[in-house]
Amino acid sequence: MSFAKTLTLAALVTLPAVANAKPPLRDVKEIDDELYYIAIANEISEYCPSISGRRLKAISVMWGLRSKANKLGYSDTEIRSYVESDAEKDRMRAKGEAYLASNGVTYDNPNTFCTLGQKEIQRNSAIGVYLRAN
Repeated sequence: MSFAKTLTLAALVTLPAVANAKPPLRDVKEIDDELYYIAIANEISEYCPSISGRRLKAISVMWGLRSKANKLGYSDTEIRSYVESDAEKDRMRAKGEAYLASNGVTYDNPNTFCTLGQKEIQRNSAIGVYLRAN
């Protein structure tokens, strides 16, 4: 098949999808950012023995995010695909590790997780609300 025919066929196949296109969930800031905050808080609580994650709060917020995504027109299948995507997990991990490193956290020293976690709790930051000191 020639390049022009392939291009035309691709355009016709994707035209209906473009008409109903929603941005990828990763581009819906209010959802992606909140999942990022929960992920950072979880990482802190996993590596710092003196800080626990507020898991029930995180679960409650995640249910709310699902509802918000549904109201924006995303199906449960689309949401699940976003949350379970290896590419999205890798992207979130890279973003999180960059944040941790920029705040002096190293995986070799769990105390650095505790230091950051305490700061986040004290500031009552978007991350700190998902943490509590033991």
